[in-house]
Amino acid sequence: MTTDTGEPTLTIDELAARAGTTVRTVRFYSTKGLLPPPVIGARRVGHYGPEHLARLALIEELQHQGMTLAAIERYVGQLPPDLSAHDLAIHRAVVASWAPDGTETLDRRELERRAGRALTGEDVERLVAMDVVRVDGAVYRVDSGLLRLGVRLLDVPLSQEAILAARTVLIEHSRAAAHELSQVFREEVSQRAAQDVKSLSAHMQPLVVQALLTAFQRSLREELQQWLGASQVGGSS
Repeated sequence: MTTDTGEPTLTIDELAARAGTTVRTVRFYSTKGLLPPPVIGARRVGHYGPEHLARLALIEELQHQGMTLAAIERYVGQLPPDLSAHDLAIHRAVVASWAPDGTETLDRRELERRAGRALTGEDVERLVAMDVVRVDGAVYRVDSGLLRLGVRLLDVPLSQEAILAARTVLIEHSRAAAHELSQVFREEVSQRAAQDVKSLSAHMQPLVVQALLTAFQRSLREELQQWLGASQVGGSS
């Protein structure tokens, strides 16, 4: 059995193994509504897709950031229900950026387990070019928050130059947005005690990040619609 995108589905045991968790945990998250129900196939066997795997990765990252189960339920509950695995991977990458340092040192076997696939030498070179992986002798310095997104980009039919150019644009504009937002909040917190500032920052980060991501996705969708519409008009004239 395959998904709509042609990818093979996973049984609950395979899903748990790929996500590095247990079947019991997968079922627990399902009862909490953190995972959508599987597609029931022959013999009443549940089939899971890449979206389930991406949601598990997002939940793992939220836990890594110290969020409680209740907070994770609220966060996931605010996400659009039809997010693709790619969209969820972007959310996870953004969430991971809250951490001061998400770099881990892995051997090749663990790198491929985290990536969820075997990696060729060319794959590793592309991940290095994207600044997701750095090779240090026999080990790899990995930005764990960006790894899954970087791996998915390996299959995107874009040149390496286009991907790096897009990355540069996003970094430059995100830094500008972060600077302007910090200016907006600086006056608000200037009179607060240090502990109050830390608490406010912890609450504001996920809200601001999710608002930015939602606004970006909407703007990108509108840009693409205008571009495709103009192309169709130009092609028919």
